[in-house]
Amino acid sequence: MTCKVTKLAAAGALLVCTTASAALAGSVTQPGETVGAPAGAPLTPGVYFINTADWGCRNTSPDSTCLGVDIPVIEWATPWKILGGRLQFVVATPVVEVGVHHTNYLRGVYNPLFAGMLAWDLGNGFGVSYLVSAYADVKTEVAWSSSSLNQRFALSYTGYGWDLTANVIWGIQRDSVSVRPQLSPCPAQFVLNGCNPNFLNVDLTATKKFGKWEFGPVAYYSTDLNSPVVGYQKQSQTAVGALLGYNFGPVILQSYLTREVSERNYGALDTRLWTRVIIPLVVEQPAPTRAARVRGS
Repeated sequence: MTCKVTKLAAAGALLVCTTASAALAGSVTQPGETVGAPAGAPLTPGVYFINTADWGCRNTSPDSTCLGVDIPVIEWATPWKILGGRLQFVVATPVVEVGVHHTNYLRGVYNPLFAGMLAWDLGNGFGVSYLVSAYADVKTEVAWSSSSLNQRFALSYTGYGWDLTANVIWGIQRDSVSVRPQLSPCPAQFVLNGCNPNFLNVDLTATKKFGKWEFGPVAYYSTDLNSPVVGYQKQSQTAVGALLGYNFGPVILQSYLTREVSERNYGALDTRLWTRVIIPLVVEQPAPTRAARVRGS
């Protein structure tokens, strides 16, 4: 069996292959999608809308593979605390499009995310958070054929206009191999099944605000943690870039450009442009400059 597009992985990367034995793996959470958000800091109580969109391509041979992702998020920061941490809820409903130049084009609904988190203000600009969530299985050609558990551990420093954040994302698939046929990074003998690796992402932000402007370097890393079947090719990637943001008060816009500096088993390096809009819908009190304390799905 031959193919031009393999399984969409993590809504984050595609690999062109000439046989079904070539592998694309990756995270269910798109690597880099929480860059620019001080994920460790608690939000001011209220309801927020955050939309993160990105587009990028890999110069795979013989044709480039391009991926577009849109991630609308509703986040509710409740007035309640548990063990001193702000209780927050997140719902995300991503959509994806992917194509190989002059060859194939797919689009559809991606696995939705439902999450709860606790975020603690430690004082002196420091904050930590823990998020636990689930991605639901949906039967589309661009989604994983398995639900998965998602946990996130974030540390942020937001004093003096800085956003220094590390967000570690750990995903565990319910089904390492699923029986539903899908475009997949499985080896040839498993091509009619879905191969679903566990994964680890690390999103890094180091930006500084100057009045209404914000800019600074960003980076992200992702890796498969296991091989679901014999012959599966584990993949990893590292990307760096820069972010520019502006606070219109209360709406905040961010944009960042990233470029992979290393990859394993993806076939080519990815270049990607990201944009994010943050809109406080209902806030208990006037939103401070740090109303950008939101995170992606």
